[in-house]
Amino acid sequence: MPVKMPAKLPAARTLETENIFVMTEQRAQTQDVRPLKIGIVNIMPKKIETETQFLRLLSNTPLQVEIILIQMSSHVSKNTSREHLDAFYQTFDDIRDTVLDGLIITGTPVELLNFDEVDYWDELCAVMEWSKTHVYSTMHVCWGAQAGLFYHYGVDKYVLPEKLSGVYRHNVLIPTCRLTRGFDNPFYAPHSRYTAVREADVVAAGLVPLSTSPHAGLYIAASKDRRQLFITGHAEYDINTLDAEYRRDIEKGLEIKPPINYYMGDDPKNPPEMRWRAHAHLLFANWLNYYVYQETPYDLARIRS
Repeated sequence: MPVKMPAKLPAARTLETENIFVMTEQRAQTQDVRPLKIGIVNIMPKKIETETQFLRLLSNTPLQVEIILIQMSSHVSKNTSREHLDAFYQTFDDIRDTVLDGLIITGTPVELLNFDEVDYWDELCAVMEWSKTHVYSTMHVCWGAQAGLFYHYGVDKYVLPEKLSGVYRHNVLIPTCRLTRGFDNPFYAPHSRYTAVREADVVAAGLVPLSTSPHAGLYIAASKDRRQLFITGHAEYDINTLDAEYRRDIEKGLEIKPPINYYMGDDPKNPPEMRWRAHAHLLFANWLNYYVYQETPYDLARIRS
């Protein structure tokens, strides 16, 4: 799919080397189609890395997508330059009057904090409230899923005995679900977190579990109208992301176990294995096709009506 993005965005150069069709804004303006407008609320520390990961997955359909990168203005990024943010990101105030086909709210490693201890929590709540009337379908990822479940449905997270880190086996719960169409059953997906939500709490809140793991617990849940999706893992991760996180934690002196089912022979001296690439591309392609493109009105203003 042609992903419309600024030509100078670092992700554009990376994806072009991977033979992924990247469309500049100038070329997109010559096509007589309405691109899907997808916002990405990127609250991960390494924003450039995260941009590339999500844009890679949003490239796997023939649909044209216009990406809007959104930052939290109430947070000062320590890992991404102000120049990059000013050049490629908008704030919530910038897009408050915009209507989007889809929105992705990423994770971030703050799950051990209470929600109201996160410095941009109030601003993120404002974004999630705004999404009810200005976004057709919202995908919440990892901590973003926990934040969304708490804000929209009152489902709280709980602390795990130890960090959940690795590539886990999952099951599809509803064979006819369009979001998981084409998935192997079982399939594999990465997780990296210290907290979790209980499936029973999600069901009690009126949500529908779509995939669970015997070891990682709930993986995908959705509202009954499928306009709110909650993904507790990190399908977007590159092959080396869990390894980088593990090495970082070791350097910090943390007592941390290697990610399970990830390194060859479960030995961190060996290279990691990629078990989730096909699932990740299907997850995002299915979301864009079935839950965004085929459902969102052509006239985006109708979302607000």
